[in-house]
Parts: sequence; structure tokens; C-alpha cells
Amino acid sequence: MKKLLASKYKLLKVRGYAIIYGRDTVAGKLFDLILLGFILLSAFLTIFESIQIIDEHIHTLLVVLEWIITVFFSIEYALRIICTPKWRRYVFSFYGVIDLISILPIYLSFFVQKSKFLSIIRILRLLRIFRILDLVQFTQQANQLKRALKNSQTKILVFIYFVLVLCVTLGALMYMIEPHDKAFTSIPRSIYWCIVTLTTVGYGDVVPTTAFGQFMASIIMILGYGIIAVPTGLVTSEYSRAYRKKEPHKSDTSHKMPQDIGYPHSHTHGHCKYCNTYPLPDDALYCPKCGKRQ
Repeated sequence: MKKLLASKYKLLKVRGYAIIYGRDTVAGKLFDLILLGFILLSAFLTIFESIQIIDEHIHTLLVVLEWIITVFFSIEYALRIICTPKWRRYVFSFYGVIDLISILPIYLSFFVQKSKFLSIIRILRLLRIFRILDLVQFTQQANQLKRALKNSQTKILVFIYFVLVLCVTLGALMYMIEPHDKAFTSIPRSIYWCIVTLTTVGYGDVVPTTAFGQFMASIIMILGYGIIAVPTGLVTSEYSRAYRKKEPHKSDTSHKMPQDIGYPHSHTHGHCKYCNTYPLPDDALYCPKCGKRQ
């Protein structure tokens, strides 16, 4: 009896895995489409609930639908853990963490009311659409971008560290320049102003009033344009490098036959009279190594 139950349980796990993780079966595709529909519906419900006019009229309906979706996602999350052979790998994967975070806000709303609006994070689950719809080209592009970000992460971290040091230094300098009884009341507030100015956001809540302070602000604004372009350049460089590695180099002729690089025939006997290069195509007028006429 135990063996029969174990075999049935194993069979159910296999079928469940084919439906939840599979994309080639009709049931698997239907499940994925239903999942995408629930994700989109949940995002819209969260948005509608934040609009006071809509929430006043259909608040109860929004709450009921949100709980139905949350229960569905909770069951789906549990089934993913049960059906997969390596459940730890799923739980600690990117999608596993997103799936868990997407169901927590509603349960946390019992303790913190506004936490339910964090359920908008479920929209991140739509990243599965490339894999679900089997969009190979988009998946490859996403993988290339991910590799480019990973390869340039050290450079980006060094750059961010440099920017933070620069902001602290310039913020402290502005605190020394500007009067302390107005906007620049402390070094942290001066650093905040420097970050806002350097990123070209410019809220306008903290403004230098002295001539030298305004001159320094102008320099920081100009620096901001150059600093914003650096991370983009780093990622683009790594992305281009990865693309060049994938594509065969046009000037590489080491894998080509003699007739592909300008020789009329593929016979390769004889040697150069000057540099003794062997083999040499018999119809070659010039040696490919020394360039002298044969």
C-alpha cells in the first residue's frame, strides 16, 4: 500500500512538473497563460486600490479579488517547491525569491496596512514571459546583457565608490563655503545637495546663495553630465565585446581555404624561393608571408 501511494505521489510530481515548468504541453502553456493573466490582474488591482475614487466604490471587490489571487499564488509557490527535484535551487533562485516576495505583502497587511501595496512587485514575474512564450531571440539578448553587467560590475562598483567620495568631498566643501543658517545646515544636507546636483535632478530645495558657491555648483552640474555617461559606456563596452566574441571576425582567414583568400585553386604544393614558406599554392603569384613575386 505504501509503495502504491509512493508511486502515485511520484507520478503526480512528474505531471505537476510538466504542467508548471513545461512549455511544450497544452496544459503547461495554458497554466502559463493563466499565470500571466493573474499577474497582470493583480498589478491593475493594486493600482486601482491606490486611486481613492475607485477604491471608495469597489473596495470590497478589490480586496476579495486580491485575496483570491494571493491564495492562487501561494498554492502555485508551494506546488513549485513540491514538484521540482531540486527545491532549494528554485527557492534561492531569482524567480523563486520574486515569487515569495510577491505573496508576502498581503499577509503582512495584517500587521502593516500599507504593505499590501508592495504586491505591485508581482509585475516582476512578467519577466517569465520571454521564457514562457519561448522567445529565443529575446532570451539570448537578455543573457548577453546579464553577462555584460556581470563582467562590468567591478568597474561600476569602483566608479560608484569614486562618486560617493566625490560627493562627500564636494558636500563638505559647500558646507564650508555657504552660510550655515540657511540651506546648508549640516554636512549630510550638503552631501544630499551634491548628489541631487551631480545627478542633474535639481529639486531646488537646497540652493547656494554665495557667488563662489554658485560657481562650484556650476562645475558640479557640468561634471554630472560626464558622470552619468560612464556606467552606460562600461556596460556598452562589455556588451560589444561579448557580441564580437560571438560573431566570427571578418578578417580572420585562418579557417579558410586558399581559394577563399584570393587564390584560384586549392592545390598546396611548392615553397617560396625567398623565405622558404611551405606549402605554397602553385598558382600564387606572390608569397602570402614575405609578399615577394614567385
